[in-house]
Amino acid sequence: MVLLYRKNNVESTINIMKIIAVIPAFNEGKVIAKVINQLKNYINIDNIIVINDGSKDNTVEQARKEGAKVYTHYINRGLGGALGTGMEAALLNGADIAVTLDADNQHNPAEIKKLIAPIINNQADVVIGSRFLNSQKMPFIRKIYNWTANFCTWLIFGVWTTDSQSGFRAFSKTAMQKIEIKTNKMEVSSEIIKEIKGHKLRIKEVPIEAIYTEYSMSKGQNFIEGLKTVMRLILLRFRK
Repeated sequence: MVLLYRKNNVESTINIMKIIAVIPAFNEGKVIAKVINQLKNYINIDNIIVINDGSKDNTVEQARKEGAKVYTHYINRGLGGALGTGMEAALLNGADIAVTLDADNQHNPAEIKKLIAPIINNQADVVIGSRFLNSQKMPFIRKIYNWTANFCTWLIFGVWTTDSQSGFRAFSKTAMQKIEIKTNKMEVSSEIIKEIKGHKLRIKEVPIEAIYTEYSMSKGQNFIEGLKTVMRLILLRFRK
């Protein structure tokens, strides 16, 4: 894409990167339309891709009604499977930058500008939106889960981030081409950190706010699923 602008009465052009939003979704028919509508109001987004991960409700109908391109898994593979498909879809649709965000209306699209800025300015290949770099209060149970996940990610893969489990991320085209997602479940967030380290990609964190509602708080892992995730990460550490 090329943008025309005028400075000192001289018309010039600058190249604008193609930015695609990727939204993994499983039974999000109640909120997906609102999420897409908010994204459509953000002028830097060129396309919106929804990965329908085996939903049994009206997620697909709601997403298509709002103009999103939908890719469907006919069985529920999990967050990792959906993000892997989303990365491939973004590349197939010509993305220079892919922005991933949750389908539960937890993220504010207005913050995409600061999320993609380090990539546009060639300061990073992957940018993570960190809730812990913001003064906003996070529910205590979420703090415990996220700090534990950060610690496990550091212990297993040797990379410390303040919010390894954030779903609000931006990836350059180079990062999308190099990162290979092999997992299907929630451990994908730590796997992405592993891939960043393995491919020597540049990573940066920026502060974001999260919108906590009763609906968004009902999502995510419970204690048992968290333990299963840790075990899968340990196995991933030794996978070639």
